[in-house]
Order: sequence, then structure tokens, then C-alpha cells
Amino acid sequence: MPTLDFTLPHWAYWVGLIIFPLVAMVLARRGRAVERRYSLTLGYLIWATGGLIGLHRFYLRNLLGFVYLPIFLVILVSNSQGTTARSILSDVNNEVRVAERSLAREEQRLESDLAALPELRAELDAADPESFSRRAIELRIDRAERNVETSRERIAENETLLTESRPRAEQAAADRAYWNSVGKYALWVILALMLIDAVLLPGLVRRANAAVADEPGPDHDLSSAAPGEDVTDDRALATNWIDRLSLFAGEFVAYWAVIAVFVYYYEVIARYVFNSPTNWAHEAMYLMFGMQYLIAGAYAMLTESHVRVDIFYAPLHRRNKAWVDLATSVFFFIFAGTLLYTSYTFAMDAIAVPSGNAVVSDWARGEIGLGDMLGGFDTAQWTNPGIRWGEISLSEWEVPLWPMKWVMVVGGLLLVLQGISKVSKDIRAIARGE
Repeated sequence: MPTLDFTLPHWAYWVGLIIFPLVAMVLARRGRAVERRYSLTLGYLIWATGGLIGLHRFYLRNLLGFVYLPIFLVILVSNSQGTTARSILSDVNNEVRVAERSLAREEQRLESDLAALPELRAELDAADPESFSRRAIELRIDRAERNVETSRERIAENETLLTESRPRAEQAAADRAYWNSVGKYALWVILALMLIDAVLLPGLVRRANAAVADEPGPDHDLSSAAPGEDVTDDRALATNWIDRLSLFAGEFVAYWAVIAVFVYYYEVIARYVFNSPTNWAHEAMYLMFGMQYLIAGAYAMLTESHVRVDIFYAPLHRRNKAWVDLATSVFFFIFAGTLLYTSYTFAMDAIAVPSGNAVVSDWARGEIGLGDMLGGFDTAQWTNPGIRWGEISLSEWEVPLWPMKWVMVVGGLLLVLQGISKVSKDIRAIARGE
């Protein structure tokens, strides 16, 4: 079965976190077609991501997608059986190695004891019958004879174990090779079907759209809300530049969840289809979601989408709510200010680690001034793989952690700014008697 040895480069991780949301935001703002139509672009996207199980066929409501399912099931079964055979082979090979080492050790010990017995018997014959040395020699002979007997028993046991284990190892190796071949051929069949469908996909989309054209349309515009559905645009909540900044940040990081879908899909396929689990997918995603949580805090505050118990707050008039918000804003700014300060401390510590050898690390450690740091920047600071800016992960992926720490600073700053915007709105509400 082919394996996947792909490791996501660090630069691709960061570029993806920046570029993908921007592209998604642009596409989301494009006009939507009123009529129902199948998209060739979306069809190819589904083909590339879910073609192994025929999702592109199901997207076009083509029942030939079921052809993919049993073949994909064969791949899963073959990988499962191959993994079991590999585990058995590993265990049996370990038993063989232990038995071979034990056999060699016991044979050497047996040879040594057998060689020592004639000398001991000669010493026994020469010893005085009434002396203590004769008794000591007799004990040594008795111990050597017991060792010989024990060694022969262990040699017999290890030889029996080797006789039984070697055929099992050969069978496990044969099973592993068989299931790997089955999985490999099944994969080639699916890839061949996908290649054929890649050529046929434009025609399939045209036929699907022609079939949709003959069906009755929906009762309302699909691009708008359903009748009776109350939909509030978050942009209506943005009344100043801080609100717009929080709104942009929240929308930006919201699309990171889509990245997680693709990454975890790749992890599942790599693990269960190609038997090649990654060492970066889980770490990349939990770091991403941690950053998303921090940056989206200001957006949650703007849209009041955070979880809270407002039994007494909800019935209040807008002006009374403003008074309550002003009174409790003290606690908010204590929290937000502490978050911002500690995040900045963590971020500076992350680039000031002793392993950091970039000029920014020297500046963070206080070894050079700000002017020297800015003057020392050149392209080598970005392109030289030997230059490390700061703290990195202890995992095999070794992704830099210092950018995540600075995202904490950004999240704390956005939260403080949104708190200022909220206070200004409450003051205006009180002044105007709203």
C-alpha cells in the first residue's frame, strides 16, 4: 500500500491561515445565483477531496457513486488486516530475537560449564577426603551440573519457541504483503475511476443542471431568508471603526473552521487509507483554534453572542442596561487588561528564549537596542533556516510558537478596544435617554 510522507511546511501553515480567509471573504461577498445550479468548480473540489468515496457523483445525484463505496471498504478492511498482520509480525519477530539471544547465551553458558566439570572432578580426586576444600569442590560440581541441566532445558525451550515462531512470522509477513497488495490494487482502481470522472465531470454537471431545470423551483429566493425567518446582519451593529475591526477579525477567523475540515479529512484519509498518520495535523489545528478563540473574543462581545445568564439583565430598558454595563465594565477591563499584559509578557518571553538567534530575539533579551534591531533586519532574518526567532514546539513538527503568543496580544488588544467602544455606546445611550 502506498504511504504518504507529507509534512506541512511552517510557511504554508501561516500563509494558509492568512490567504484562505481572505479568499473566502471575497467569495462570500459575491452575488449568488437565484436559480438552483450545480457548479463545476464545486464539483471538482468535491472530486478532489471526497472522490475516494464518490462524493462528487452523489453531489450530482448520480447513483454510480455507490460503485466507489465497496472498493473504498476493501481499502479500509485491507488496511485494518494489514495493520493487524504487522502487529503480529512485530510481536513474533520480537519473540524470535529474544529466543535467539537467550539460546546463544545458554549455549555459551553450557559450553563453559561442560568445560569446567572435568577440571573440577580432577581437583576432587586430588583433594584430601577429610578436608574442607573437598566439600567446596563437591558443591561447585553440584552447582555446575545443575547449571548444565538448566541450560539444556532452556535451550530446548528456546529451540521449540523458534520452531513455532518462525512459521508464524512467515505467515504474518505473507498476510501483510497480501493485504497491502489488495489495498494497493483497490486504491489504483479508485484512482482510475476518479481520473475517468475528472474527464466526464463537465458533462455530468451539464446533465445535472438540465435535470434541475425541469424540476419545480423553490417557493422563495434561495439566496435570501425564508419567509418568517428573522435574519440580522452583523454589519448593522458596527457603528465605528473599532466595531468594524472586530467584525472583520471575527469573520476572518471564522473561516479557519473550514481549514480544519480539510486538514482533519486529510488526516483521516492518510491514517486509514494510506496507513500514514501525520505528526502535524492535530497540533496545527488545536493551535489554530486557540488563536481563533482569542481573536474572536471582540467579535463575540460586539454581537453579544457569548454565553451569559441574563435573567435580570434582559428585561431592562436600554438606558438601564447601559448603567449596568458601565458598572460591570470595571471588572471587564480588569480581565481584559490582565489578559493583554500577560499576553505581552508571554510573547516577549517567547522570542527572548536562549535558542533564539535572530536580531529580534537579541532585542527581546535586552542585548541590543530597538534601533540596532531595526537596522539589523535583512532578508537573511526571514530566509536563513539557521536563524530561529524564538520558542518552537517540542513535537516533531517543531512549529514556531512565538507567533501564537503574539496572537494572544492581538486578541487582548481587540478585546480592550471593543470594551472601549462598548463603554462609549453606553455613555451615549445614557446621555440621550434611549
